[in-house]
Amino acid sequence: MSSFSVLLSSVTEIKNFVETISKFSCDVSLSSGDYTVNAVSIMGIFSLDLTKPITVNIKSGSDENELIEALAIYKI
Repeated sequence: MSSFSVLLSSVTEIKNFVETISKFSCDVSLSSGDYTVNAVSIMGIFSLDLTKPITVNIKSGSDENELIEALAIYKI
């Protein structure tokens, strides 16, 4: 399992983030405080506090390293 922080500051960034994750087989969740949502749920993402960094949690999968590389542009 891998974890890192991201900052998603616009609707376009969120849309692109979800589209990127959807291309991979790993299970990905986002956490902010006590809340955790599925990373491919746009509505779930909007329920988080987007003014602060969000933690991305990637469960192990065959393409985990490729997903981490694809999400590198969102890391803070």
